[in-house]
Amino acid sequence: MHTPEHCFTPFKSSIDEYSLPERFTYPFYYTPHPLGLLAATELQGHLCTQSEWQHNFGLEGEVEGAIGKMFGVLVVKNSQGDIGYLSAFSGKVADQNLLPGFVPPVFDMLAQDSFFHAGQDEINQLSHQINALEAAPELASVRLTLQEVTQAADDALKAHRSYMVEGRKARKVKRAEAAELPDEERQALKQQLSQASVIEKLQLRDLKLSWEARIAAAQSELNGLNDKINPLKQARKALSAGLQQQLFDQYQFLNANGKEKNLGELFAKTTQGVPPAAAGECAAPKLLQYAFKNGMTPLALAEFWWGLPPKSSIRQHKNYYPACQGKCHPILTHMLEGLEVDDNPLLKNPAEGKAVDILYQDEDMAVVHKPAEFLSVPGKTIEDSVYLRMKQTFPDATGPLIVHRLDMSTSGLMVIAISKRANKSLQKQFIQRTVEKRYVALIDGVLEENEGRIALPMRGDLDDRPRQLICFEHGKPAETTWQVIERKNNQTKVYLSPKTGRTHQLRVHCAHALGLHMPIVGDDLYGKTANRLHLHAELLILDHPITHERMTFQVEAEF
Repeated sequence: MHTPEHCFTPFKSSIDEYSLPERFTYPFYYTPHPLGLLAATELQGHLCTQSEWQHNFGLEGEVEGAIGKMFGVLVVKNSQGDIGYLSAFSGKVADQNLLPGFVPPVFDMLAQDSFFHAGQDEINQLSHQINALEAAPELASVRLTLQEVTQAADDALKAHRSYMVEGRKARKVKRAEAAELPDEERQALKQQLSQASVIEKLQLRDLKLSWEARIAAAQSELNGLNDKINPLKQARKALSAGLQQQLFDQYQFLNANGKEKNLGELFAKTTQGVPPAAAGECAAPKLLQYAFKNGMTPLALAEFWWGLPPKSSIRQHKNYYPACQGKCHPILTHMLEGLEVDDNPLLKNPAEGKAVDILYQDEDMAVVHKPAEFLSVPGKTIEDSVYLRMKQTFPDATGPLIVHRLDMSTSGLMVIAISKRANKSLQKQFIQRTVEKRYVALIDGVLEENEGRIALPMRGDLDDRPRQLICFEHGKPAETTWQVIERKNNQTKVYLSPKTGRTHQLRVHCAHALGLHMPIVGDDLYGKTANRLHLHAELLILDHPITHERMTFQVEAEF
């Protein structure tokens, strides 16, 4: 079913007018090559017309249970010198990882004779045993008894300690009154009061011992029941770890030099040290693996989303997306060894030839206009930034210079702390949210309403930084208000006012389905690439850090 001839698809239309790519696609940031776009268009046509399998992508009105998917095409030259393409999908489609015309997975864990099934069955049996023991009424009863005894002990000891406090107060009063008694009576009373104190302390000791014994008995009974469960959990953990390691060993990835490495080796030097879930199941590794195994030369890659977006991340139907960082970067870095690959555009200094305009300055602060595609602070590989330029402009500054940041792709106003005393005041204003910020953005689509508020909590995408996710469970609160300025050419210009300052907040709140559901024009992470990101920090209102004068700065957007 998956012979080289079966998975290799010749182009349906003529490609004579197309020139072949000089180098292979840099998979983590790219604009698809025209041949990649043509292959993707043909695959999308197939997805619309095929009837061999059924999967609810959510494109025909049935939203319940709909799952969109990433698909990929790899333009290749086969061993006969013919140009065509391979197709793949990430994970499973139609509950299968093998579909006609698509390359197979690197390792088929779902195969009936796979060790994975046997190992999973064994783990499931242990889980059933553990669940049955944990659901037993006896275990719940003993846990409740331990909880009740522990609470009763706490209440009894608290009550006795309160009784002792009152006793001490009463004895203190009696000692004060005894000052007027004859010496012999006074001494006798003191001895009597001391004995009472000792008796109360001994009672507390005995009470503690009594309750500790009752708690120990209940704990012992619970331990006896847990002793039947814990070995099963340990056995399950060991089986799961062994099965996972077997999987890592089976996922073997070739590169252009014919060298093979498994998942464990590829992720050993990463921060997490082990592969994340579903590593190796994405479209790009499947495509390259199939090409290398079958003597095909990879020419260009293109991956696109098909269907409704996931609930947390931002994906738009038919949009092209780069390979993910968390799951694919270690794998593809190895697989591309031996291929001539396009340069990483993110290593180029985007600030070269651009200037940071200073709109206001005194001995304590400055307000500057940052161009688009210009870092606020130095990055991992590029030092040039607003920080570096300000350090060069104000070499004697005692403040940290950077008080807040703008995304690299966002243009607009930034305040700079030149003196140490200014920094303290400016930081306080940002923390207390007394600084007013307003952005202008051009949205790809027409908003029907004139204004609104977006409150969607956010967190980083651990598998694909620097992308951000909407997450109601672990996300931090993020709030944005918006107001329409004008509607023109199927686009909407809006004011955006963030109440919070989360990474990519405005970009995500605009693009996400629960936000405006329309990306900002030129958003290469959450929408489509254009000449620039059409997002500009146009208004900044704050108190002067020393004079406390309310100051307003405004620069019109250049789009």
